[in-house]
Amino acid sequence: MQVRFRVWFLLVVSLCLSTSVVAQTTAKPTPKLLPMTKYCQAHHGFCFRYPASWSILGEVFGGKGVVVAPTQKQEREYWDEVTVALVVPPSQSAGDAVTIDQLIEQAMSSVRESGQSFETLQRQRRRVDGKPAQMMKVHYVDKADGREWIEELVFVEGPDAEIYSLALKCAPASASKIESGFSRIVDSWTLPLPEPPAEAPAASPSAAAPKPATPPKH
Repeated sequence: MQVRFRVWFLLVVSLCLSTSVVAQTTAKPTPKLLPMTKYCQAHHGFCFRYPASWSILGEVFGGKGVVVAPTQKQEREYWDEVTVALVVPPSQSAGDAVTIDQLIEQAMSSVRESGQSFETLQRQRRRVDGKPAQMMKVHYVDKADGREWIEELVFVEGPDAEIYSLALKCAPASASKIESGFSRIVDSWTLPLPEPPAEAPAASPSAAAPKPATPPKH
């Protein structure tokens, strides 16, 4: 099965200090958590929370996804942003189902065929909303304009073999600012709980069965 969709390989920043580290005895202050706003996709069910200071930039993929981002000064095409979407709809049969592994391999093959090189920084299995998921991190330089990007893509498998993605694309210089917001989006992402089956109406009490006739005495 050929799956076509715009592929993000997105990165949650994981910086390691290469310089010598001096032991510190003072505890680091706990970062202040920003207020969050809830968004629920009307047609495809998923919900998530994003920083209240961010804006919804619009829907993508024919209404199957949405883009959110903080306000930025540069041109819109260079903004750091997060896209949350349904990328593979529920399969009609077991033979049509696409796994997360297959989806990632197809995406990587498509990127290579386009001539775009990239460095895979991390790939790991995890769970999101209690569901199977995979995260992939990459770093690349866009061959079209020479801009450097860090990206992360989290794929989540739904209950009907559908696949959702949560994607962050950002410049390395701003990664430390936007990464915490993306992490909270991923942690808050949910699908609605299935509605419980309707209870069958209580059966009306049946009429009492007639008592057997008493045999005559001889």
